[in-house]
Amino acid sequence: MKKIATALTLAIAVAVSGAAKADDCQPDRVDLRGNWGRASFNIEIVDTPDERAQGLMYRESLPRGAGMLFVYEAPQRASFWMKNTLIPLDIIFIDVTGTVTRVHSNAVPGDLTPIPGGDQVYAVLEINAGLAARYGISAGTEMRQNVFSNGPAKWPC
Repeated sequence: MKKIATALTLAIAVAVSGAAKADDCQPDRVDLRGNWGRASFNIEIVDTPDERAQGLMYRESLPRGAGMLFVYEAPQRASFWMKNTLIPLDIIFIDVTGTVTRVHSNAVPGDLTPIPGGDQVYAVLEINAGLAARYGISAGTEMRQNVFSNGPAKWPC
């Protein structure tokens, strides 16, 4: 009986530690949470001026569970447009704490109208249009990703 209890305890410990590992931050993923639940996206991080300028231009598709995370050196005023972007997007603006401050839904491909994100934008997540509404992502949603680990993140890695 003691051997069974010990084996069961070991199995539970392995299962729990495995669950914790699966829940850790990943360099190529963002996790979002709110009162609606949780969602994750596999991402490309763009963090240089040239990469940010290129973004998702000229791409013909974006897998449903994917996105692009634009990261700035410091919080700043940020605005996006859809020049040479071929797919409709939801554009999610995030502050240095990892909190979503604004969501622009269904940005129109090719539209040159500036999409303002605010004055304290640290990161911007672009995902396929309609997914922010489908998942419930809105102002106040929290994001977890390694890029927020050196600041006052509300949901740290």
